Amino acid sequence: MKKQPIIAFLLTLIFFTANAQNEWDLRKCIEYALANNISVKQADLQVRFSELVLRQNKASQIPSLNMGINSGFSYGRSENPTTGTLQNANFFNATTGMQSGVSLFNWFALKNTIAASRLTVEADLAQLKKVQDDIALNVAVAYLQVLLAGEQANVTAVQVKQTQSQLESTRKQVAAGKLPELNAAELEAQLARDSSSLVTAQASIQQYTLQLKALLNLDAGAPFKVATPSVETIPLESLAELQPETVYAQAIANLPQQKANELRIQSALKSVQAAKGNMYPALSAYGNLNNRYAYFKKQPFYEQVITGYKETPNRVVVDNGSFYPVQVPVTIQGGIAGYVKASSLSEQFKANFGQSFGVSLQVPLFNNRTQRTAWERSKLNVRQYQLQDEADRQTLKQDIYKAYTDAMAALQKYNAYSKSVEAAAKAANFAQRRYDLNLLSTYELINSQNNLLRTRIEMLQAQYDYVFKMKLLEFYKGQGIKL
Repeated sequence: MKKQPIIAFLLTLIFFTANAQNEWDLRKCIEYALANNISVKQADLQVRFSELVLRQNKASQIPSLNMGINSGFSYGRSENPTTGTLQNANFFNATTGMQSGVSLFNWFALKNTIAASRLTVEADLAQLKKVQDDIALNVAVAYLQVLLAGEQANVTAVQVKQTQSQLESTRKQVAAGKLPELNAAELEAQLARDSSSLVTAQASIQQYTLQLKALLNLDAGAPFKVATPSVETIPLESLAELQPETVYAQAIANLPQQKANELRIQSALKSVQAAKGNMYPALSAYGNLNNRYAYFKKQPFYEQVITGYKETPNRVVVDNGSFYPVQVPVTIQGGIAGYVKASSLSEQFKANFGQSFGVSLQVPLFNNRTQRTAWERSKLNVRQYQLQDEADRQTLKQDIYKAYTDAMAALQKYNAYSKSVEAAAKAANFAQRRYDLNLLSTYELINSQNNLLRTRIEMLQAQYDYVFKMKLLEFYKGQGIKL
């Protein structure tokens, strides 16, 4: 019998442990988003593309080596590809060759291209870090919105319970004849409004949860429960230590976006040097090896028998000035004198093996301004990246100063609303007492309670807004996102 309480305790412990493990705190959300968010994956692919370009440019320093083999058949009277003579035979022929080339000097165009590619890889890595930081920041915003919506729903739920309790108490007094039916009707209307507000607040939780799931690349229907730490427990740095000038200086030194801009400018400058090098003569070396082979069935050749001579229209002049006709022999085909056959593969490869080596100088004289236009465009790219860096710096400074100003305003609003909540709570308490003594109308009681509800929600909004603006300043300072 004693085992049952122990088993029940263990099951309860397992249940709460499983729930705790299934809850998503901010750290878990950010880690999951960085591993699964589509924007992060796209930025990672861009890094891989740049690495492939760098690898290819490095390989351009190594001599190229290519090999080719061609083969075919020739029919009828064809040229013997190995001897160059015409033969009335069917040939199988094959040629093979190997070519190699290497750049010797091109005014450092290749060296600067490799340097530009290496800087581009580093810039894309910094851009990947920037995308990861943006995703972490967006996840933190969505996470805080879920927490705020939950707090607002809790406040509204308390208001619904309070209105429900007041309605039940008022109905009893109406039944006893102490209060008119109008009081109960007004509370019923207020309960309906409070219930509608609760439904809206709960819908906001679902909406912000879906937004958070989208950032995490989670299926909309997947089970998901956000851990709900108290906003008072979130650590915040002192606002005095987050002066905008100091934060901006640290952001310029630490934020990956600024590093990416710097690296892209340096890469563009190297590209300018590479484009300029392509405008000058380039020296390269080359080498070629080739061989060929032909095969045909053995062909007989016949003995030629002279049967006489005949004159031709041609004449020759001798020393005394006389002309004599030229005579040529008349032959007929005799018997087979022998056979002609193709040489062996080894013999042909040995006889037909050819080599060539040399250097080549390419001098660009006029090519429709291709190289010059590329050089001029590369200089414009440098200026474009410089302007983008200036724009990003201006935007960053504006964002930091705005976040600091908003944080100060949110803190002042939170302090003001905190005092307003205290005053509204006292007023609502006094109103409830007067209502219980029939010294206050239902309308005045409802108005007092609504004022308290509205003030509490506004205080929560100011509190969470202050927390977010402070976390934004900490992020710009290089401290990351932590709750």
